[in-house]
Amino acid sequence: MFAVIKTGGKQYKVAAGDVLEVELVAGEAGDKIQLGQVLAVGNGGDVKVGAAVANAKVTAEVIGRTRGKKIIVFKKRRRQNSRRKNGHRQSHTAVKILEIAA
Repeated sequence: MFAVIKTGGKQYKVAAGDVLEVELVAGEAGDKIQLGQVLAVGNGGDVKVGAAVANAKVTAEVIGRTRGKKIIVFKKRRRQNSRRKNGHRQSHTAVKILEIAA
């Protein structure tokens, strides 16, 4: 059984036992959380979407928090003696999918 969930502005196809990194969600290591909005639930070739999955839930356990790779944001306007340099590291939460309840 699998589900397609939306969390942090991204969509993920998950199954029970999967470990994935999603954008930062509330919760400490060991907490059980409900992940985002369920868009579709499938079992083999049988896929349900829309109103058929309105009550579906995906339960996950928080493993820990990590941070992504540093990204350099550099803006330059040529011949204007103008430049700006910033850095950014996105925070992520590692979660393990425990159960998909349709």
